[in-house]
Amino acid sequence: MASPWNGKARQWVEGRRNWQQKLRSQLSTNDRIIWMHCSSAGEFEQGKPIIEELKNRYPQHRVLVTFFSPSGYNTAGKYPHADITSYLPLDTQRNAESFMELVKPELVIFIKYEFWYYHLHAAAHRHIPILLASAVFREDQVFFKPIGRFFRRMLFLFRHIFVQDAASLELLRSHSINHCSVSGDTRFDRVSAIASAFQPLPLVASFISGAPCLVAGSTWKDDEALLREALEDFPGLKLVLAPHEIDAGHLREIREGFEGAGVYSELDNRQPTTGNRKETTEERQPAGDEQQQNIGGRLSVAGGPSSVVVIDNIGMLSKLYFYSSIAFIGGGFTRDGIHNILEAAVYGKPVVFGPNYRKYREARELVAEGGAFSVSNAEELTTCLKRLMEPEALRRAGEIARKYVQKNTGATAGILQFIQENRLLTR
Repeated sequence: MASPWNGKARQWVEGRRNWQQKLRSQLSTNDRIIWMHCSSAGEFEQGKPIIEELKNRYPQHRVLVTFFSPSGYNTAGKYPHADITSYLPLDTQRNAESFMELVKPELVIFIKYEFWYYHLHAAAHRHIPILLASAVFREDQVFFKPIGRFFRRMLFLFRHIFVQDAASLELLRSHSINHCSVSGDTRFDRVSAIASAFQPLPLVASFISGAPCLVAGSTWKDDEALLREALEDFPGLKLVLAPHEIDAGHLREIREGFEGAGVYSELDNRQPTTGNRKETTEERQPAGDEQQQNIGGRLSVAGGPSSVVVIDNIGMLSKLYFYSSIAFIGGGFTRDGIHNILEAAVYGKPVVFGPNYRKYREARELVAEGGAFSVSNAEELTTCLKRLMEPEALRRAGEIARKYVQKNTGATAGILQFIQENRLLTR
């Protein structure tokens, strides 16, 4: 119903048209399939470490990744380790049976919180092992309410449930769901792998030129208004702003709000790329030195020096945090909450964000440990930044963030060990 005027809804509908023909064209009769399902782009990031380790240990298998939303599906085409990508067919009994007969997976892995009854039942009925990875459960979820008996029954269709924390484990076991264990969150493995493969961004380094820098990632309008007001008190601070939405209208609003702001495409002489910042890890290669001038330690943008640069392409954010003194993570003033704080924390950067963060375990724990900070208004952000500008406070908070990521890696290894020990796949 929404598709005539909503672009994402239209993609959702169009992407599922003729799904059997599309999927059949990517399969061959001798394929040995591992099927992973992700809701969207964020869950796909959690699935990537598992995919890559599966491909390493079971190279004769092909990996099919399905998505519920367009934001996930649109990112998958350029990911080299997914052999086949598809939208998940609408969850009906007929679709699920047809999907299973077509794909014939040897192993099924759902990521975090996708539960589609007919697809799960079709796999379980064929005795295909199903795993749930990086799951989080809370008391207020429908599984644990008086009306949630049907949904709890779905959890028994999984061979094993890997949860992120002890609270989720205890909650499941209190409802007699015992085929579960704490493995942690595979996102820690993902950000660690990205950081270990870091490649420099020369234009960004030249823009910062040794000055203190705030990298604000995946920001929304409320985040940007907060930053604009607070940063008036920090004239020497460079700002690298990577908004969540980079359509032309939003970029124009940002440039009007941040006086003298330049955009990255002006530095590398390329046109902006529109899209959603969460949706890809592809990076744009910087252009040559002829596109920049270093004037007194400040990069010339469109004819004049600037202390603000707006990233108008997708895919650079995880590398941008490397150059920050402090990271600001957007989304904390939206209903869904903050974006990924681990991309910054892995580099040993203190992270700051808005008040809507409590459903994210890593944010709660890092706030408690002193490596992350929540602010509700510009005054609180100003106070927080002034405190973090003190060298010892900055060093201490950054080290807490770095160690937090390091101690939480290893979820992928635990999942692969379970697969091997229980012989869920054969070479």
